[in-house]
Amino acid sequence: MANSLAAIRAGVRQIECPSTVSANAAGNASLEEVVVALAVAKDSFGVTTGIRMEELFPTSRMLTEITGAQVAPNKAIVGANAFAHEAGIHQDGIIKNPLTYEIIRRRRLECRRARWSSEKHSGRMRCA
Repeated sequence: MANSLAAIRAGVRQIECPSTVSANAAGNASLEEVVVALAVAKDSFGVTTGIRMEELFPTSRMLTEITGAQVAPNKAIVGANAFAHEAGIHQDGIIKNPLTYEIIRRRRLECRRARWSSEKHSGRMRCA
């Protein structure tokens, strides 16, 4: 990821980056991570991709259905836990200002909802 972004900053205008599940296995930056990084820091990079961010999550899901490969829950942007918050301080921060712990608003990425947890790290205990 760092090498891809450094190359773009240095003037490269084409990078190869696979989507979702195949990126990490090959050691490449994933498409969705590069697209979001460039969108979030567009003033810093001065480039646009033309890729519709709201299609990143549905495309990832389609690829997993086609290939049978699974996306790790903690995968940035498209993982099931990408916008999960268990720690109470995170939950409080998200309620007050979502950008406190989320670099991009969920609604720009297919309107996904945050997942909240009331476990030991949230300051609430579940009793059996």
